[in-house]
Amino acid sequence: MLPVTIDEFYKDIAASTKESVNSLLPEGINKEIGHFNIFCVEDLIAKATSDAHFMPYNRRAYYKISIVRGKNRAEYADKVFEIEKNALLFATPKIPYNWVPQDMDQSGYFCIFTDEFLVQSKSGVVLDELPIFRPGAIPVFQLSDKEAIEIAGLFKKMQEEIASNYLYKYDLIRNYILEIIHYGQKLQPVTTYNNTHNASARVSSLFIELLERQFPIATPQQKVSLRTAKDYADRLSVHSNHLNKVLKENTGKTTTEHISKRLIQEAKILLKQTDWNISEIAYSLGFEQLSHFSNFFKKQTSLSPIEIRNQNI
Repeated sequence: MLPVTIDEFYKDIAASTKESVNSLLPEGINKEIGHFNIFCVEDLIAKATSDAHFMPYNRRAYYKISIVRGKNRAEYADKVFEIEKNALLFATPKIPYNWVPQDMDQSGYFCIFTDEFLVQSKSGVVLDELPIFRPGAIPVFQLSDKEAIEIAGLFKKMQEEIASNYLYKYDLIRNYILEIIHYGQKLQPVTTYNNTHNASARVSSLFIELLERQFPIATPQQKVSLRTAKDYADRLSVHSNHLNKVLKENTGKTTTEHISKRLIQEAKILLKQTDWNISEIAYSLGFEQLSHFSNFFKKQTSLSPIEIRNQNI
């Protein structure tokens, strides 16, 4: 299954709220490069049909930032967050997630945008290079009431601007998005930023980024190109023993452990959210023979791929 596109997002919202797709699109957005929109959670709930569900487990082909108030659970590919009251959430096209409200007392806002939209900012920002969107970053922040009011105010400003006639409203909205991103980055532990203080930490950081670039796997024809510790060491122009040493020092895991963990994570995602047969999944993850993939998977998880699929884990 391919990532959910902007068009599919609007079709789902339109079906859930009985609105037309055109009525959901912001005025003048077709004149912009990329896409942006903002929604009020309470408005969507009020318009939703009884069988509506807004956020199924999937990848999206866009970025999303949400401020939510209510009891919820956020399920990412390898993390689950229980939210008691207020939270700020960041989602990228790389990681699938599921949003599970625990009651109907929900409020807040969320905005969606593409990297093409934000790249128009004069800041020259590259989203995937920002700490908040890097692999391993914390995507969910529980907020105090004061922090939630402050962040909700920025979303409210974006909502007001998108409905205005101001000629440069989308430039202003880009600034608000960046302000929210920086707010989230300030909430992150300092250790998530300080990953380039020395050469070994820099090598570790580059390895993690290179590993993540192999994913997500979007089609059965796509294939992971870097599979072994030597593949990564060669790409980083270091000896495989050196790469293994610095990764062990900085992360506590060997190169092979990192690669295996990420392959298993992706395998579980593909087993869970696609209808590809297991041979196709094995091939896309770099296994030439299904038996090799099955043995690898069972060694890492104690379960077979078909058991994971049948149990919908």
